[in-house]
Amino acid sequence: MADEARARKIADRIQQTVARMLERRIKDPRLGFTTITDVRVTGDLQQATIFYTVFGNEKERNDTAAALSSAKGLIRSEIGKNLGIRLTPSIEFIPDALPETAASIEEKLAQAKMADEELSKRAQNAQYAGEADPYRKREENDDEIDGFQGFGEDEL
Repeated sequence: MADEARARKIADRIQQTVARMLERRIKDPRLGFTTITDVRVTGDLQQATIFYTVFGNEKERNDTAAALSSAKGLIRSEIGKNLGIRLTPSIEFIPDALPETAASIEEKLAQAKMADEELSKRAQNAQYAGEADPYRKREENDDEIDGFQGFGEDEL
């Protein structure tokens, strides 16, 4: 089992290699504007999961997935040459859910902002139900607390 630092270093090299190949060597017309967002390697360095995003619509995403699937062997052989380790990890391409998650978060933030603005508009003309400060204040001369007078100095 490899240590985490080595696995991370191999994952980074795989990410750079795949990105370089998508940019320069793979000329599949189905391949859209693709970004390799992350690579995760198992502890034994036998499997690499490559996460990617595609800028475009659903058809472009599907076409890119098909192009990556067909180029998997070429990409894996290039990874093996560049890594220089005994066993080349098997690779799997998974579309990253980052854009959908980010859009969902942005939508929820916009809804929260609208709700805050509506609440602040309603609060502008609001009045207190009772007094502005409902808490009882203790006066300087008031030593009596709930009927208890306390001890005077002569009683101690």
